[in-house]
Amino acid sequence: MYWRNARRSLPIGKVILGGRATLINSVLDALPTYMMSVYPMPASVRDKLDAIRRNFLWQGNCDPNKHKFHLVKWNEVLVSKKEGGLGTRNLKIQNHSLLMKWLWRFASQEQSLWKDTIKASYGMETRWISNIATQPYGTGVWRTIRNLWPKLINKCTIKIGNGGKTLFCEEVWVGQASLKASFPDLFSLSLQKVATVKEMRDAQGSNLTFRKLTLRTVRY
Repeated sequence: MYWRNARRSLPIGKVILGGRATLINSVLDALPTYMMSVYPMPASVRDKLDAIRRNFLWQGNCDPNKHKFHLVKWNEVLVSKKEGGLGTRNLKIQNHSLLMKWLWRFASQEQSLWKDTIKASYGMETRWISNIATQPYGTGVWRTIRNLWPKLINKCTIKIGNGGKTLFCEEVWVGQASLKASFPDLFSLSLQKVATVKEMRDAQGSNLTFRKLTLRTVRY
C-alpha cells in the first residue's frame, strides 16, 4: 500500500521513460531497503513489488486499465547499465546482500552485544559462525540469515592476521579441499585437530605433534 501511494504521488507529468527509470532507482527501490536489511522478503511480496515497478516504468501514472506494451523483458531491465540494462535493483539479490551483511559483521566484529546474544542462544559451529538455528519458535530471522552463510563463505578468503581464529586443518589452503580432507591419514594421527594457526606455531617455527602409530604383530 505504501508503495502504491508513493508511486501515485510522484510528480510524473510527461516524464520520459529514462526519467521514470531514475525515479524507480532513487525512490521506489529505496523504500523497502530497511525492512530487507532485517527480514527475508517472501517471494509473493517480491513479485508484487516487481509488478508495481514494472507497470510504473512502462505506464507511469496512467490509468492501470489501459494496457501498454512492455517493450523489454524485466530480467533485462534488472541488468546493470554497464551491461546494457537500466540498473534497476534485483530485489532478491539486494535482500540477500543486506542480510549477509549481518553474517559479515558476526564474523568480523570481536565484541558486540547482539553477537554475544546469538552465541549464547545457538552456540558456535566454527570460530566464524554460529550453529544452525533449529528451534521451532523465535528463531525465524536468524535462521534465514544463518542459512545464507555457505553462499557468503564460498565467496570469501580469510586474512590470517595473528591466526587466532583460523583453524589449521579445517581451512582450504591450496586447491579445493582442506588439509583434513587432503591428508586424512595424517589428520587421524594429529593431536591438534582443532588447533588454530596461532597455536600451531612457536618460537622455533611450526609446532606439529602426532600420536605414535603402534604396530601389532598378528600370528596365524
